[in-house]
Amino acid sequence: MGLEKILDSIHKKMTRNRALQIFTIFTRFLLFIGFTPPSLVKIMNKPFTILPDTNPVGHYFNALYETGFYYRFIGWSQLTAAILLIFPRTAHLGALMFLPIIVNIAVLTTSVGFVGTWVVTILMSLAAAWLVAWDYDRMKPMLFYKREEKAKTFKLELVWMPVLFAVGGAVVGGIWALIRLGNFRNYWFVALYLTIGGLVFGFGVALHHRFMPAGELETR
Repeated sequence: MGLEKILDSIHKKMTRNRALQIFTIFTRFLLFIGFTPPSLVKIMNKPFTILPDTNPVGHYFNALYETGFYYRFIGWSQLTAAILLIFPRTAHLGALMFLPIIVNIAVLTTSVGFVGTWVVTILMSLAAAWLVAWDYDRMKPMLFYKREEKAKTFKLELVWMPVLFAVGGAVVGGIWALIRLGNFRNYWFVALYLTIGGLVFGFGVALHHRFMPAGELETR
């Protein structure tokens, strides 16, 4: 039995268990409640903490507060993830948004020594991971499904594309030298670096295109 069938079997048993269904709903609403108040604080552009700058936690959050739009953007992201979690049709999207946000917060609170909070954020990260696993079937194509065909490449693409990017790098290097951008000592070296870099970059693009899946997902 392949890995896909094993995971399918485990997932089917878990999602049919009524106790686990209620636990999953409880977890979604608990994370919604846990994420909403902090997000509203940021959206309303209020300080997240009153700790002084002498405290590592206070120093970080005070600096984050001073970013303005970015601070509010984090709040809107948290609120969006929280709202998506409580609707069955969008709960998987909420879990996918919630997981990287809360993992980042968990790493942050652990690294700056946010006493007590790091335990809560780690537990919330585990809860978010559970919710992502619960909707494994919705994300399954990312793990197991392939597209039906490969991208159609251009003739001699592995040759002319690296040359094209190398020429582009040389032109950019010449422009840098002309306008003295960056105040480098040796612009010939800069131009050479950009030319070689363009060559490697173009080869990478062409190679990626050669193996790039295209078309619809394969049928099962």
